[in-house]
Amino acid sequence: MNKSIKTVLLVAGLILLGYGIYTLIQPEAQVSIGDLDLIEAQDNTNSYITIGLGIVAVALSLIKGKS
Repeated sequence: MNKSIKTVLLVAGLILLGYGIYTLIQPEAQVSIGDLDLIEAQDNTNSYITIGLGIVAVALSLIKGKS
């Protein structure tokens, strides 16, 4: 694999990992109006997919090819 492709995959993988972890641990949305509290439950499926894609991209960037 070309060195520039490996670099792009590494950077994209790290960004995907960071974004996936951020969306996984960010606090859930909460709205308070007087005595009424509205809390939105989060679905973390997209976070897990983003983290998985980041791991795959980082792994592909670290594979040694015929250079």
